[in-house]
Amino acid sequence: MSFKRLDPEDFILSADSITAPLWSTNNPALNTFFTSSTQEASTAGDYYLSVYQTGSALSGSEVQFDVAYANKFGSGSALFNSVASISNSPTKTIYGQYRALVLGDENADFIFGNFTGSDFGVISIARNRYKESLFPGSLTLRLSGSLGSMILTDDSQYTTTNVFTDAGRIYNLISGSAGVRTAAVGTTAVNSNGWSINSGSYGWFLPDIGTILLNVAALSGSLAAGGIGLAVSRSNNTDGFNNQKLFRAISGTFATTAPTFSLNSQETVTSDYVFVRTRNSEFNYSENPTFISGSTGEVLYADFVNNPQVYFTTVGMYNDNNELLAVAKLSRPLVKDFTKEALIRVKLDF
Repeated sequence: MSFKRLDPEDFILSADSITAPLWSTNNPALNTFFTSSTQEASTAGDYYLSVYQTGSALSGSEVQFDVAYANKFGSGSALFNSVASISNSPTKTIYGQYRALVLGDENADFIFGNFTGSDFGVISIARNRYKESLFPGSLTLRLSGSLGSMILTDDSQYTTTNVFTDAGRIYNLISGSAGVRTAAVGTTAVNSNGWSINSGSYGWFLPDIGTILLNVAALSGSLAAGGIGLAVSRSNNTDGFNNQKLFRAISGTFATTAPTFSLNSQETVTSDYVFVRTRNSEFNYSENPTFISGSTGEVLYADFVNNPQVYFTTVGMYNDNNELLAVAKLSRPLVKDFTKEALIRVKLDF
């Protein structure tokens, strides 16, 4: 075993962005959607519904995302207590939760493009489904309503300056797929930005917290207004079952074509490259017992004195206290003698 102190120039840091399929199926697109009837009937179902990729626990059913409906005034759900808790309901609670999380101001409003919305749908991706963030430009979401269907994506490819909220980056949802805006055909209800003319953009894409907000006002409109007839209920003190309605819009209840939800995850992997350089005069001898006599300590073979030959198999990283911190294994033994030099690159990911 031999030691050599590394110099500062032997260390190089590098950062790479890695994308991967988001869903547990390891496919970019999710085409089957299931909810739990038990959750729908419970109190939790008043707040959100968890969506699974399969309806059977035996098939590895896992939560992919949650859907919820939020209303600034508490409409669309029954009050907690009509006497002691005036106007407080699950939909108002959800609205306040996301207002605090995204806007960080209890008096702020959600402005979708140029439209101030009082309610929205929520798609919250399960935290274990994405690593660092969602990958902007990879979204393709087909939503269906009683009047037709629409495919949405984010406008990250058309944004020159990123806009940030308390929840990180924010992009508008537009008509299109896989980050590419789709021009309106045969109608002027969708403008050149990919927004609904009457109700602004179709929502927000928040990649850093794994959340999509759907502008219900834009989606509830008629085809002539750039909507799909997503009929949510805004009745006071009445359960409108809007979570189920949002789920049906995603799962394609009204669609004549198959539903699809495509999205990728993204993470930045930082790598520390360590370059271990061995000159021709270094690391040519070994402490292996086959090199020397166990009784006298002499070199066993004369060739090992002037013409030794060793094989590298492992590189160990030590600190100044001679403590082993990391070990790098070579893919195959590397021969070394006085006629050879070696450069070994060790990659540490974190």
